[in-house]
Parts: sequence; C-alpha cells; structure tokens
Amino acid sequence: MTPRPTLLSRLVHRLLVALYRRRGYRFEGGHPGVSRCVVTGAPHTSNWDFVFVLGAVEQLGLKPAFIGKHTLFKWPMTRFMRDMGGIAVDRGKRAKFVDQVAAAFAASDELALVIAPEGSRGSQGQWKSGFYHIALSAGVPIVPAWVDQERRLGGIGEPIWPSSDYCADLLRIAEFYRSKRPDCARFERLAQSLREDDKQGEGSA
Repeated sequence: MTPRPTLLSRLVHRLLVALYRRRGYRFEGGHPGVSRCVVTGAPHTSNWDFVFVLGAVEQLGLKPAFIGKHTLFKWPMTRFMRDMGGIAVDRGKRAKFVDQVAAAFAASDELALVIAPEGSRGSQGQWKSGFYHIALSAGVPIVPAWVDQERRLGGIGEPIWPSSDYCADLLRIAEFYRSKRPDCARFERLAQSLREDDKQGEGSA
C-alpha cells in the first residue's frame, strides 16, 4: 500500500496548483492517451514554466515526475521529494543516467516525466538529447508540451514514439512546436539546424 503523501508535500502541491489557476492559464489539448511518457516542456523562458506544467499535467489527470540529483533526496527531504514526483539519479554510479530513469519507468504503471530539453532559460534553440534516449530506452512515447507565458496559453501534442532516427524524430517535434509558436525564434533555429544536419547526412551517404 502506497503511503499517504506528507502534509508538507500536499500543501506545496496545492499551492502550486492554486498559482496555476490564479494566473489564468488556458490549455489546449486533451489526455494523450498514454499513462507513461516523457513530456518535453518548451520553450523554457520563465520560472513560471514549472507551475504551468504541473497544473496542466494535473488538469490532464497524469502523474507528473521530474529528475533530481540523488543528494537532494537525503533525509529529511526524502519523502517530500518523492511525494512531489522526484526521481533520484546518481550520476556517479556505474549505471548510466538513462538506465536509472528507464528503471523508474519499468517500476511504474503511471509516470509522466517532465523534462525541459533546452536545459536552461538562456538556450538559443539547442536541445539536449537525454529526453530522447530515456524515451527510447524505456519504450515510452514523447509528448510535446508548449507554453506562451505572455498569453498565458499552452498545450500538448500527440504522442510521438521514438524510431531510433533521432534527427528525423526531433525534426518532427520541432515542426510541431513551430506550428504552435511560429513567433518563437528558438524553434525555427532548432528546425533549421536539423534540416542542415539531414542534408549533410545525405551528402555523406
């Protein structure tokens, strides 16, 4: 039997959901139809992005999760971090980072791992590939989630199952983001770099 979340985690969770509602976010899209997935949140431009994603995932009825350094899960924060959806990862272990997260998926019937693939708010459009390798290793789809903080608007797309062709799959994801945020230069730069990589690959084939 799963223990009831601590009082602190319940209070923090309610506060974050209340902030989401208070800011008046509007959401496009419905439940992705899968209970386990990697949710890519982009563009990452504000600390409010976390509040939006948590509220949106809650609204969809999914169980949100995030990756955290294992040292953050030490007592007295252990229960709180796990209650909030944290997955502890020890980068110093021999087990690879991707394998550790894939193991968390294997142990869960319901898990929506939220990742900001740009890595930082100062990104110029480059994405890190960790989210893709996690989805591929865990055998789960990627669900693209977008947000526009100025308009307080966001949403999700259809699940995209990784095919092992990273460039082609990422280009498909980038085109989805561009369709939702044509005003965002980051997504245009990402798509353009992928097209160039694809042309170079064809030229060397």
